[in-house]
Amino acid sequence: MNTQIKGPGIFLAQFMGDKPPYNSLDHIIKWVSNLGYKGVQIPTWESRLIDIDQASQSKDYCDELKGKLAAGQLECIELGAYLAGQCIAMHPAYEKLFQPFYPSGLKETERIQWATDHLKKAVDASVNLGTKNISTLSGGLAWPYLYPWPQRSSGLIEDAFEELAKRWKPILDYANNKGITFGYELHPGSDLFDGATYQRFLEMTGEHSAACITYDPSHFLLQQLDYLEFIKLFSNRITAFHVKDAEFNPSGLEGVYGSYADWKHRAGRFRSLGDGQVDFNSIFSLLTEHGYKGWAILEWECCIKSPEQGAQEAVPFIKRHLIESTQKSFDDFVKSETNRKLNHEILGIKS
Repeated sequence: MNTQIKGPGIFLAQFMGDKPPYNSLDHIIKWVSNLGYKGVQIPTWESRLIDIDQASQSKDYCDELKGKLAAGQLECIELGAYLAGQCIAMHPAYEKLFQPFYPSGLKETERIQWATDHLKKAVDASVNLGTKNISTLSGGLAWPYLYPWPQRSSGLIEDAFEELAKRWKPILDYANNKGITFGYELHPGSDLFDGATYQRFLEMTGEHSAACITYDPSHFLLQQLDYLEFIKLFSNRITAFHVKDAEFNPSGLEGVYGSYADWKHRAGRFRSLGDGQVDFNSIFSLLTEHGYKGWAILEWECCIKSPEQGAQEAVPFIKRHLIESTQKSFDDFVKSETNRKLNHEILGIKS
Protein backbone atom coordinates (compact mmCIF):
# COMPACT_ATOMS: atom_id res chain seq x y z
CA MET A 1 0.00 0.00 0.00
CA ASN A 2 1.61 3.25 -1.13
CA THR A 3 0.51 5.50 1.73
CA GLN A 4 2.50 8.62 2.40
CA ILE A 5 1.59 8.71 6.10
CA LYS A 6 2.78 5.78 8.20
CA GLY A 7 0.79 4.20 10.98
CA PRO A 8 -0.72 3.46 13.25
CA GLY A 9 1.78 4.62 15.86
CA ILE A 10 1.34 5.22 19.58
CA PHE A 11 2.92 7.50 22.18
CA LEU A 12 3.60 5.32 25.21
CA ALA A 13 3.81 7.91 28.00
CA GLN A 14 0.15 7.97 29.07
CA PHE A 15 -0.10 4.18 29.19
CA MET A 16 2.70 3.47 31.65
CA GLY A 17 1.75 2.05 35.04
CA ASP A 18 2.80 -0.23 37.87
CA LYS A 19 1.16 -3.42 36.59
CA PRO A 20 1.69 -5.52 33.43
CA PRO A 21 1.48 -4.89 30.54
CA TYR A 22 2.23 -1.24 31.29
CA ASN A 23 5.26 -1.55 33.57
CA SER A 24 8.11 -2.53 31.23
CA LEU A 25 9.29 -2.34 27.64
CA ASP A 26 8.95 -6.09 27.08
CA HIS A 27 5.39 -6.17 28.35
CA ILE A 28 4.15 -3.09 26.56
CA ILE A 29 5.72 -4.20 23.26
CA LYS A 30 3.56 -7.32 23.32
CA TRP A 31 0.43 -5.35 24.24
CA VAL A 32 0.95 -2.67 21.58
CA SER A 33 1.82 -5.21 18.89
CA ASN A 34 -1.23 -7.35 19.62
CA LEU A 35 -3.44 -4.27 19.24
CA GLY A 36 -2.06 -3.75 15.73
CA TYR A 37 0.28 -0.78 16.14
CA LYS A 38 3.32 -0.55 13.89
CA GLY A 39 5.46 2.01 15.70
CA VAL A 40 6.05 3.60 19.10
CA GLN A 41 7.04 7.07 20.24
CA ILE A 42 9.16 6.65 23.38
CA PRO A 43 9.27 9.21 26.22
CA THR A 44 12.86 9.96 27.17
CA TRP A 45 12.10 10.34 30.88
CA GLU A 46 10.51 6.89 31.26
CA SER A 47 13.35 4.70 32.55
CA ARG A 48 11.22 1.56 32.26
CA LEU A 49 11.28 2.07 28.49
CA ILE A 50 14.68 3.62 27.80
CA ASP A 51 17.87 4.60 29.61
CA ILE A 52 18.58 7.90 27.88
CA ASP A 53 22.17 7.99 29.18
CA GLN A 54 22.97 4.58 27.68
CA ALA A 55 21.01 5.32 24.52
CA SER A 56 23.00 8.52 23.95
CA GLN A 57 26.34 6.73 24.38
CA SER A 58 25.84 3.24 22.98
CA LYS A 59 24.67 2.22 19.53
CA ASP A 60 24.74 -1.39 20.72
CA TYR A 61 22.20 -0.54 23.42
CA CYS A 62 19.99 1.15 20.81
CA ASP A 63 20.33 -1.77 18.42
CA GLU A 64 19.21 -4.08 21.21
CA LEU A 65 16.20 -1.85 21.92
CA LYS A 66 15.30 -1.77 18.22
CA GLY A 67 15.70 -5.55 18.11
CA LYS A 68 13.14 -5.97 20.88
CA LEU A 69 10.74 -3.74 19.00
CA ALA A 70 11.35 -5.55 15.72
CA ALA A 71 10.60 -8.88 17.40
CA GLY A 72 7.18 -7.42 18.15
CA GLN A 73 6.90 -6.10 14.56
CA LEU A 74 7.30 -2.53 15.79
CA GLU A 75 9.51 0.41 14.84
CA CYS A 76 10.88 3.17 17.02
CA ILE A 77 9.23 6.23 15.46
CA GLU A 78 11.06 8.81 17.54
CA LEU A 79 11.79 10.02 21.05
CA GLY A 80 9.54 12.42 22.95
CA ALA A 81 11.46 14.80 25.25
CA TYR A 82 8.55 16.85 26.51
CA LEU A 83 9.53 17.25 30.15
CA ALA A 84 13.07 18.46 29.47
CA GLY A 85 11.74 20.90 26.88
CA GLN A 86 9.35 22.38 29.41
CA CYS A 87 12.22 22.79 31.86
CA ILE A 88 14.31 24.89 29.47
CA ALA A 89 12.18 27.93 30.30
CA MET A 90 9.95 28.10 33.34
CA HIS A 91 8.31 31.10 34.96
CA PRO A 92 8.92 31.08 38.76
CA ALA A 93 5.16 30.75 39.36
CA TYR A 94 5.33 27.20 37.96
CA GLU A 95 8.51 25.90 39.59
CA LYS A 96 6.78 23.99 42.40
CA LEU A 97 4.16 22.45 40.10
CA PHE A 98 6.80 21.40 37.55
CA GLN A 99 9.16 20.01 40.19
CA PRO A 100 8.37 16.37 39.23
CA PHE A 101 9.70 17.14 35.72
CA TYR A 102 13.34 17.58 36.84
CA PRO A 103 15.72 16.43 39.60
CA SER A 104 14.90 18.06 42.92
CA GLY A 105 17.21 20.60 44.49
CA LEU A 106 18.36 22.23 41.26
CA LYS A 107 18.62 26.00 41.09
CA GLU A 108 17.38 27.76 37.96
CA THR A 109 20.70 27.75 36.10
CA GLU A 110 21.28 24.12 37.11
CA ARG A 111 17.80 23.15 35.92
CA ILE A 112 18.37 24.83 32.55
CA GLN A 113 21.71 23.03 32.18
CA TRP A 114 20.11 19.70 33.13
CA ALA A 115 17.38 20.20 30.53
CA THR A 116 19.92 21.25 27.88
CA ASP A 117 22.04 18.17 28.57
CA HIS A 118 18.99 15.89 28.48
CA LEU A 119 17.86 17.28 25.13
CA LYS A 120 21.34 16.85 23.67
CA LYS A 121 21.36 13.27 24.95
CA ALA A 122 18.05 12.78 23.15
CA VAL A 123 19.75 14.01 19.97
CA ASP A 124 22.62 11.55 20.37
CA ALA A 125 20.20 8.74 21.19
CA SER A 126 18.18 9.56 18.08
CA VAL A 127 21.32 9.25 15.97
CA ASN A 128 22.01 5.84 17.51
CA LEU A 129 18.40 4.76 16.99
CA GLY A 130 18.31 6.01 13.41
CA THR A 131 15.36 8.34 14.05
CA LYS A 132 15.20 11.90 12.73
CA ASN A 133 12.86 13.95 14.96
CA ILE A 134 12.36 14.59 18.67
CA SER A 135 8.99 15.86 19.83
CA THR A 136 9.14 18.37 22.68
CA LEU A 137 7.68 21.45 24.34
CA SER A 138 9.31 24.86 24.22
CA GLY A 139 8.91 25.82 27.84
CA GLY A 140 7.52 29.22 28.72
CA LEU A 141 8.49 32.45 30.41
CA ALA A 142 5.67 34.66 29.12
CA TRP A 143 2.69 32.31 29.60
CA PRO A 144 1.40 33.98 32.82
CA TYR A 145 1.04 37.19 30.81
CA LEU A 146 -1.12 35.68 28.06
CA TYR A 147 -4.03 38.02 28.75
CA PRO A 148 -2.80 41.64 28.87
CA TRP A 149 -4.40 42.73 32.13
CA PRO A 150 -2.81 44.46 33.83
CA GLN A 151 -1.19 45.98 30.79
CA ARG A 152 2.09 44.26 30.00
CA SER A 153 5.26 46.30 30.41
CA SER A 154 6.73 47.43 27.12
CA GLY A 155 8.92 44.79 25.48
CA LEU A 156 8.00 42.02 27.94
CA ILE A 157 7.04 39.46 25.29
CA GLU A 158 9.98 40.41 23.06
CA ASP A 159 12.38 39.88 25.97
CA ALA A 160 10.78 36.54 26.82
CA PHE A 161 11.14 35.24 23.27
CA GLU A 162 14.67 36.57 22.98
CA GLU A 163 15.63 34.60 26.09
CA LEU A 164 13.75 31.51 24.90
CA ALA A 165 15.61 31.58 21.58
CA LYS A 166 18.91 32.13 23.40
CA ARG A 167 18.39 28.98 25.47
CA TRP A 168 17.22 26.85 22.54
CA LYS A 169 19.66 28.01 19.86
CA PRO A 170 22.66 25.89 21.02
CA ILE A 171 20.40 22.83 21.28
CA LEU A 172 18.96 23.41 17.82
CA ASP A 173 22.47 23.89 16.40
CA TYR A 174 23.59 20.66 18.07
CA ALA A 175 20.63 18.79 16.58
CA ASN A 176 21.08 20.31 13.13
CA ASN A 177 24.74 19.28 13.02
CA LYS A 178 23.63 15.68 13.56
CA GLY A 179 20.70 15.68 11.14
CA ILE A 180 18.00 15.78 13.82
CA THR A 181 15.01 18.10 14.14
CA PHE A 182 12.94 19.13 17.15
CA GLY A 183 9.18 19.07 16.61
CA TYR A 184 7.61 21.57 18.99
CA GLU A 185 4.14 20.56 20.08
CA LEU A 186 2.40 23.92 20.15
CA HIS A 187 0.86 23.60 23.58
CA PRO A 188 -0.83 26.04 25.99
CA GLY A 189 1.42 26.47 29.00
CA SER A 190 4.40 26.86 26.69
CA ASP A 191 5.33 30.09 24.96
CA LEU A 192 4.98 28.32 21.61
CA PHE A 193 1.27 27.47 21.61
CA ASP A 194 -0.06 28.61 18.21
CA GLY A 195 1.09 29.57 14.72
CA ALA A 196 1.90 33.18 15.56
CA THR A 197 4.06 32.33 18.59
CA TYR A 198 5.87 29.63 16.60
CA GLN A 199 6.48 32.15 13.81
CA ARG A 200 7.85 34.65 16.32
CA PHE A 201 10.23 31.99 17.64
CA LEU A 202 11.38 31.15 14.10
CA GLU A 203 12.22 34.80 13.51
CA MET A 204 14.19 34.92 16.77
CA THR A 205 16.19 31.80 15.79
CA GLY A 206 16.93 32.91 12.24
CA GLU A 207 14.38 30.50 10.69
CA HIS A 208 16.35 27.63 12.19
CA SER A 209 15.98 24.49 10.11
CA ALA A 210 15.91 22.22 13.18
CA ALA A 211 12.96 24.10 14.74
CA CYS A 212 10.00 22.11 13.42
CA ILE A 213 6.48 21.16 14.52
CA THR A 214 4.75 18.18 16.07
CA TYR A 215 1.23 18.81 14.80
CA ASP A 216 -1.56 18.17 17.33
CA PRO A 217 -4.98 19.49 16.26
CA SER A 218 -6.57 18.96 19.68
CA HIS A 219 -4.72 21.93 21.19
CA PHE A 220 -5.76 24.09 18.25
CA LEU A 221 -9.43 23.14 18.44
CA LEU A 222 -9.50 24.09 22.14
CA GLN A 223 -8.07 27.51 21.19
CA GLN A 224 -10.55 27.79 18.29
CA LEU A 225 -7.66 28.11 15.85
CA ASP A 226 -8.13 27.01 12.24
CA TYR A 227 -6.13 23.77 12.41
CA LEU A 228 -6.64 23.04 8.69
CA GLU A 229 -5.33 26.42 7.54
CA PHE A 230 -2.40 25.83 9.88
CA ILE A 231 -1.33 22.81 7.79
CA LYS A 232 -1.34 24.92 4.65
CA LEU A 233 0.79 27.58 6.35
CA PHE A 234 3.36 25.31 8.00
CA SER A 235 3.31 22.00 6.10
CA ASN A 236 7.04 22.24 5.35
CA ARG A 237 7.76 22.37 9.09
CA ILE A 238 5.56 19.48 10.28
CA THR A 239 7.81 16.54 11.25
CA ALA A 240 5.43 14.58 13.50
CA PHE A 241 1.68 14.20 13.92
CA HIS A 242 -0.21 13.39 17.13
CA VAL A 243 -3.63 12.02 16.34
CA LYS A 244 -5.62 13.34 19.30
CA ASP A 245 -9.26 14.35 19.42
CA ALA A 246 -10.97 17.12 21.39
CA GLU A 247 -14.28 18.92 21.69
CA PHE A 248 -15.27 22.49 22.48
CA ASN A 249 -18.78 23.08 23.83
CA PRO A 250 -19.09 26.67 25.10
CA SER A 251 -22.04 27.63 27.26
CA GLY A 252 -23.45 30.68 28.97
CA LEU A 253 -21.13 29.91 31.87
CA GLU A 254 -17.78 29.17 30.28
CA GLY A 255 -15.72 29.28 27.11
CA VAL A 256 -12.09 28.95 26.01
CA TYR A 257 -10.61 29.84 29.41
CA GLY A 258 -12.30 26.93 31.15
CA SER A 259 -13.55 28.66 34.34
CA TYR A 260 -10.98 26.83 36.53
CA ALA A 261 -12.95 23.61 36.07
CA ASP A 262 -11.27 20.20 35.98
CA TRP A 263 -10.76 18.51 32.60
CA LYS A 264 -14.03 16.60 32.68
CA HIS A 265 -16.16 19.69 33.22
CA ARG A 266 -14.50 22.22 30.91
CA ALA A 267 -16.07 23.52 27.73
CA GLY A 268 -12.95 22.31 25.95
CA ARG A 269 -11.69 18.83 26.72
CA PHE A 270 -9.68 16.00 25.15
CA ARG A 271 -11.51 12.94 23.84
CA SER A 272 -10.68 9.55 22.39
CA LEU A 273 -10.45 9.30 18.62
CA GLY A 274 -13.82 9.69 16.94
CA ASP A 275 -15.55 10.96 20.09
CA GLY A 276 -14.57 14.61 19.59
CA GLN A 277 -14.98 17.28 16.93
CA VAL A 278 -11.66 17.24 15.07
CA ASP A 279 -12.08 16.80 11.31
CA PHE A 280 -9.54 14.03 10.75
CA ASN A 281 -10.75 13.31 7.20
CA SER A 282 -9.62 16.77 6.16
CA ILE A 283 -6.43 16.61 8.23
CA PHE A 284 -5.23 13.34 6.68
CA SER A 285 -6.16 14.62 3.22
CA LEU A 286 -4.27 17.89 3.67
CA LEU A 287 -1.20 16.26 5.20
CA THR A 288 -1.09 13.74 2.36
CA GLU A 289 -1.64 16.47 -0.23
CA HIS A 290 1.21 18.53 1.23
CA GLY A 291 3.61 15.59 1.24
CA TYR A 292 3.80 14.63 4.92
CA LYS A 293 5.50 11.23 5.05
CA GLY A 294 5.85 10.79 8.79
CA TRP A 295 3.79 8.81 11.26
CA ALA A 296 0.25 9.18 12.56
CA ILE A 297 0.78 8.71 16.30
CA LEU A 298 -2.02 8.20 18.80
CA GLU A 299 -1.76 10.36 21.90
CA TRP A 300 -4.46 9.32 24.33
CA GLU A 301 -5.74 11.86 26.87
CA CYS A 302 -9.50 11.27 27.06
CA CYS A 303 -11.36 12.59 30.11
CA ILE A 304 -14.06 9.88 29.88
CA LYS A 305 -12.93 6.72 28.10
CA SER A 306 -10.31 4.33 29.51
CA PRO A 307 -6.84 4.27 27.94
CA GLU A 308 -7.26 0.58 27.11
CA GLN A 309 -10.43 1.18 25.10
CA GLY A 310 -8.99 4.33 23.56
CA ALA A 311 -5.86 2.50 22.38
CA GLN A 312 -7.87 -0.40 20.99
CA GLU A 313 -10.30 1.77 19.04
CA ALA A 314 -7.55 4.02 17.68
CA VAL A 315 -5.96 1.30 15.53
CA PRO A 316 -8.85 0.87 13.05
CA PHE A 317 -9.56 4.61 13.27
CA ILE A 318 -6.06 5.57 12.12
CA LYS A 319 -5.93 2.79 9.52
CA ARG A 320 -9.21 3.99 8.08
CA HIS A 321 -7.80 7.48 7.60
CA LEU A 322 -4.52 6.51 5.96
CA ILE A 323 -4.59 7.53 2.32
CA GLU A 324 -3.00 5.64 -0.53
CA SER A 325 -1.79 8.66 -2.46
CA THR A 326 -2.79 8.59 -6.09
CA GLN A 327 -0.15 8.48 -8.80
CA LYS A 328 -2.52 9.46 -11.59
CA SER A 329 -5.27 11.95 -12.46
CA PHE A 330 -8.89 10.83 -12.65
CA ASP A 331 -9.06 11.76 -16.33
CA ASP A 332 -5.75 10.26 -17.43
CA PHE A 333 -7.67 7.87 -19.68
CA VAL A 334 -8.26 10.75 -22.11
CA LYS A 335 -4.81 12.27 -21.67
CA SER A 336 -2.99 13.30 -24.84
CA GLU A 337 0.70 13.87 -25.44
CA THR A 338 2.04 17.42 -25.61
CA ASN A 339 1.49 18.77 -29.12
CA ARG A 340 2.50 22.42 -29.46
CA LYS A 341 1.21 22.64 -33.02
CA LEU A 342 -2.21 21.41 -31.92
CA ASN A 343 -2.18 23.73 -28.90
CA HIS A 344 -1.44 26.71 -31.11
CA GLU A 345 -4.29 25.74 -33.44
CA ILE A 346 -6.68 25.39 -30.47
CA LEU A 347 -5.62 28.81 -29.10
CA GLY A 348 -5.67 30.49 -32.49
CA ILE A 349 -1.96 31.29 -32.37
CA LYS A 350 -0.40 31.67 -35.79
CA SER A 351 3.27 30.84 -36.00
